[in-house]
Order: sequence, then structure tokens, then C-alpha cells
Amino acid sequence: MLLELEKTYLAKYLPENLFDGTSKEIIDHYIPKDSDHAKLRIRKNGSKYEMTKKEPVNGDPSAQHEYTIPLTPSEYQALASLPAKIVHKIRYYYDYQGFQAEFDVFQWDLKGLVLIDFEFEDETTKDSFCMPEFCLVDVTTEEFIAWWVLCGKTYSEIQWKLEKFDYRKMVSSQ
Repeated sequence: MLLELEKTYLAKYLPENLFDGTSKEIIDHYIPKDSDHAKLRIRKNGSKYEMTKKEPVNGDPSAQHEYTIPLTPSEYQALASLPAKIVHKIRYYYDYQGFQAEFDVFQWDLKGLVLIDFEFEDETTKDSFCMPEFCLVDVTTEEFIAWWVLCGKTYSEIQWKLEKFDYRKMVSSQ
């Protein structure tokens, strides 16, 4: 079990050299499909495959227990064939003041949504982290932005919630 400490932000803009760095395709399958808060995820993570379960610690979405099991490609294919809510994104890695920002540029039905995650080693660092200029607002505790809630949604279904933060749909040339 891993304790994941992170903050999630809506993107204000994409840094000029974001697409020059490392990236990978991520496809998440959340099961069961009929759950509003599915915590079990089957993931294609670049060239790796895994099954993950995340559970908030004491109701805090910025601190989660994460259980991960590596999968073979054939195990992934078998599990990915189950009915699921699916989300597709390209993750770009961006160095920012000694931290690594993970820009998730959503594809398919959520195209236009860009979220930025930062992971932290400890609570003190997480709590003292200052939001970068390229971030619009901290949405770590916004349930509608949680991965298991986003899965199966379209951009138009969440647009009204994004507009409350003055978020504008991102168009990427990538």
C-alpha cells in the first residue's frame, strides 16, 4: 500500500514548452460501470498495465491509500473487456521549481479539459505548496473532478461546473 499525497488544479494555460518533454498515453477503465464512485481502476499506463484501488484517508481526497497490482498485457485485455467507464488522456510531465507537474490533457468525450497534478513526499510540503501561475484553481476537493466521477462523462456534462471557476476549454495542437 502506498500513501499518495497530491493536489489537483485546473489549467489556466499550457506552458509554452510543455509538449517538448516526456508524455504517455493513459487509458483508465473504472469498474463496476454502474457505480457513481468506482474506486477500482484498470489502467494502460504508457507501456505498462496495472489494476489500482484508491481510497481517501479520513475523507481527505488529497491523501489516498493506493493499492496497485501490475498486470500482464493479456490480464489487462481480459479485465479491460469488462463493462466499465473509460477515460483517455495524454499525460505530459513538466518540471516546475523542483516539482514534477503532471498535465493530463483529456481526449475523446472530455477533450478540452486539462488537469494538473502535483505529488508530494509529505504533508508539510503539500500544505505549503504555492499554486503555479499556469494553474487556475485548486480542485483537489471538488468531487466532480475525481477520476471515477469524470469517467463516462462528456465535456458538455461538466462544462457548467467548470465555468463556475472561469475555466475555458483548452484547445491543444498536440
